[in-house]
Amino acid sequence: MASNKKRMLAVTAGALLASTALAACGSDDDGGTKGEAGAKGGTLYFVNDTPIDHWDPQRTYVGTDISKQSRLVYRELVTFGTSEDPAESATPLPDLATDTGTSTEGGKVWQFTLRDGVKWQDGKDITCEDLKYGFSRNFATDVIVGGPSFYPLSYLDVPADADGTPQYKGPYTKKGQDLYDKAVTCDGKTITYNFNKPWPDFNLAIAALHFASPYRADLDEGDKSNYQIFSNGPYKLEGSWDKASGGTFVRNDQYDPKTDETDSRKALPDKITFKIGTKLETMYDSILADTGEASCTVSDRRLPPSKFSEIPALEEKGFYQNPESPYVDYLWFNTEKLPLEVRQALATATNREGWITAGGGERSYIPAYSVVNPSVAGYKEVSTFKDIPLAGDPDAAKKILTDAKIKTPYKIELRYPQSDTADKQAAALKETWDKAGFDVKLSPEGDVYYSNIQKPDHNYDVGWAGWGADWPSPMTVLPPLFDSRANITSGSLGQDYGKYVGKEFNEKISEAQNATSLDDSIAALQEADQILADDMVYMPLEIAKFNWVTGSKVDFHTTPGSNSFPDLGLIGLRDGGC
Repeated sequence: MASNKKRMLAVTAGALLASTALAACGSDDDGGTKGEAGAKGGTLYFVNDTPIDHWDPQRTYVGTDISKQSRLVYRELVTFGTSEDPAESATPLPDLATDTGTSTEGGKVWQFTLRDGVKWQDGKDITCEDLKYGFSRNFATDVIVGGPSFYPLSYLDVPADADGTPQYKGPYTKKGQDLYDKAVTCDGKTITYNFNKPWPDFNLAIAALHFASPYRADLDEGDKSNYQIFSNGPYKLEGSWDKASGGTFVRNDQYDPKTDETDSRKALPDKITFKIGTKLETMYDSILADTGEASCTVSDRRLPPSKFSEIPALEEKGFYQNPESPYVDYLWFNTEKLPLEVRQALATATNREGWITAGGGERSYIPAYSVVNPSVAGYKEVSTFKDIPLAGDPDAAKKILTDAKIKTPYKIELRYPQSDTADKQAAALKETWDKAGFDVKLSPEGDVYYSNIQKPDHNYDVGWAGWGADWPSPMTVLPPLFDSRANITSGSLGQDYGKYVGKEFNEKISEAQNATSLDDSIAALQEADQILADDMVYMPLEIAKFNWVTGSKVDFHTTPGSNSFPDLGLIGLRDGGC
């Protein structure tokens, strides 16, 4: 989940969302920062200390990156607007399509019709075939990895192989192409999707993610397309994208605002320059100094705890926001490698209190008792996690190992994405784990961490991850994280980093997916979460809070539709800009 990084998507539960997070975004009554509104023009600088994993829409599964793409370069059939009202923000709006879709057969069939006049950056029309091809890329699980392919693979009406994966293997091999062509069809500008079970909120899924984005077959180079940004939105990439340093976006002259009835693409800056690779603390030293380019700078990386002494002054000026996010950070355990008792002992000795303190305390986190965020409908604390003391219980953990006759010290390696703060948090975990009878090695990684934990052959013991609901539905948490049937393929573990294959859990997910009422579905999901706790598949840590600080010339906005991250569709520059 990203700084909450690997898959932090904040479009949690619209009408289901108790939006404590975004009400606190600004210092004025209207939710914005103090000062005049942003004007059109100037250059906005967007800084980040770590590389962006993907610009390929089908491979993007990080909330802040989904938001950037939606607001700047990629349009969807439907999208979310900019309202801060929970119910309104969860209502899809027509975007590339003429309406929000037509559903028949109880949600098993969906149709959308493309509007006239929508074009790619080279002036060519976006076609139904572009939509069909884009959707097909999800099935090339050995090439298009890292994205939310769990959903298309689970729902599309394509027969399955013996291992449960679809017989269609994507557009590069074309194996099973005839099966795909029956499931997704084009008739002029109308595309039809046929599913194997009801998907009543499919249009919400399209609005929230990019797995259904149109893609040009003639431009597709598979894995080489990861940073080849080809726009149909208000901006286009100038030159090429450099993973290590970033790139600059300028106005796309083929984008016609008249074809865009949403309110999410004001496209105020003339240019948006992304700068990648500056150390987090150095980056914020510059923003806090607020001179030159820094006064026109925004980041989707939270203010680090080392800078929290600056907060009172920032609050007084109106340049600090501290919303509670819809994301939960958690530890995953390699269920294929670690015995149940080892996983239970690790969870019992987990020092959430120390983790939170090292990460900045109550300004950064509140404790979590499930991987499901409390804002999601059907949330229920899992007693197994609630009963573990926040500081951990090393003595109880040691007894679990002793009773199971597990030889100690038991060697454990913790992997996580490196940062100064994460190093301190990992050290807090190591302290109580070592006391419990473990010999813990801390192994931080750089940007390769996220791709490494999705490799089916990884041999990691324990790792860190984070999650927020994919769209306003409780079905978008446990299934995409732990349902092995669509997650674990030869090319990727999806989000099932701990390689969990739980027959009872999978059956409970099927029960939830086929339930005839929301109450029955929620009840099945709550039982599924308890199964995960009994199998000790994960250990919840905390619910992340954001700490946003910008340069003084930035008219800052964040909305549910931007996944609680800086909303580049609304942000402009004031006082003459830069």
